[in-house]
Amino acid sequence: MAVAVLYVDKRGQVIERFLGIEQVTCVGALSRKTTVEGLCCRLGLRTDKLRGQGYGFADNVKSKLNGLKKLMLNENLCAHYVPSFAYKLQSTLFELAWSHSEIGMFFLSFNKIGKVVGASCKHQDFLREKQAAKIVEALNVGELASGQSSNPKPADTGCGSHYSALVNLIGMFAEVIDDLELIFEEGSRMDDRVGADNLLDAMLTFDFIFCLHLMKTVLGATNELSLASEMKDEGIVSAMDLVQVSKGRLHMIRETGWTSLLEDVTSFCIKPEIKVPDMDDMFIAKGWRKREYQDMMYLLYYQEIFYAVIDLQIQELIVRFTDSSIEMLLCVACLNPSNWFSMFDKEKLIRLAEFYPKEFSPKELMLLRDQLDAYILDVRSSYGFLRLNTIMGSGLVLGFLLAAPLVLLLQTCAKSLGLGTAK
Repeated sequence: MAVAVLYVDKRGQVIERFLGIEQVTCVGALSRKTTVEGLCCRLGLRTDKLRGQGYGFADNVKSKLNGLKKLMLNENLCAHYVPSFAYKLQSTLFELAWSHSEIGMFFLSFNKIGKVVGASCKHQDFLREKQAAKIVEALNVGELASGQSSNPKPADTGCGSHYSALVNLIGMFAEVIDDLELIFEEGSRMDDRVGADNLLDAMLTFDFIFCLHLMKTVLGATNELSLASEMKDEGIVSAMDLVQVSKGRLHMIRETGWTSLLEDVTSFCIKPEIKVPDMDDMFIAKGWRKREYQDMMYLLYYQEIFYAVIDLQIQELIVRFTDSSIEMLLCVACLNPSNWFSMFDKEKLIRLAEFYPKEFSPKELMLLRDQLDAYILDVRSSYGFLRLNTIMGSGLVLGFLLAAPLVLLLQTCAKSLGLGTAK
């Protein structure tokens, strides 16, 4: 487990330091908590001074890290969890879906398309190079696959690329099949021909088409939130609105989207002549998985995939964007100096201070109300603030006008959200 800290030094500068890598003998929450505390103890750091905690990648949704967050917060009420805006939300949701076995097998085939088409494009003169290059670029598959591992995992490919790649494959499905058939029939390299044959077998199945449309639908429900989450401070307020919208869309898909998804998949299968199973027939599993799916109809089999993938996405949004974290983000956004501090809200900033009772006594909260009134009048009349459009850079005046603990808090919040270091 890699551990890093973000803190403010005596000069008010935000510093980020990597503490080290610790071996965790057990993946449980208590073991992880003990490891963190042990590292801090050896370095002379007091965990009761912790004012925030954050964890990366898709493991957030799992009980081991969700439990760790709760354990830390139970002992330290100021160790709030706030999601970072510096991460790619869609990559996290993409990896969550990958963890489902059927979806994982789909993406194994999906990731190989660009490798097979691209490799053949380089080695064969007869291949339609422009068409092949167009396919590779549209699918972004060269970015999605590691190219080395036998079990490649999705990588960070930028805003909306996973969703766009799925949409592009649906739109270019016939062209992809044509190129793979050409590679299989006329390719001179045996590995290209075998790869093309295996991909054709995988792609021309109902399972592949079902997973393709399911993931397009699921990632489409959160695509706007993924884009907004990369807009830094300017997008905090809209992103928080989109959190609720994304949750609502996923819930709506879960409740009413099954029939329309099945119709879309069935209609898509007509042109490439892909066999559509009778949903009332018994599902026939292959190999060692026969016992897992015995006495199960096709309808129930595909519905289980549908609900499981959507539930993973919903759970991740709930864990990552809790009610308290959303409230804290909206409070921090009140310091955005854009449009003459139009978003300034004294009550929300008071509420932000209330999240940290160890820093602000009732008396200090009363003083803070008057300080904030003075602050907003001062910055709105200061020429130095005319050119500011983000939270970055406003920490200097805050240092003179606000209680010092809040200054440090706000600077650290700005940094942790990916908004840069307050100067």
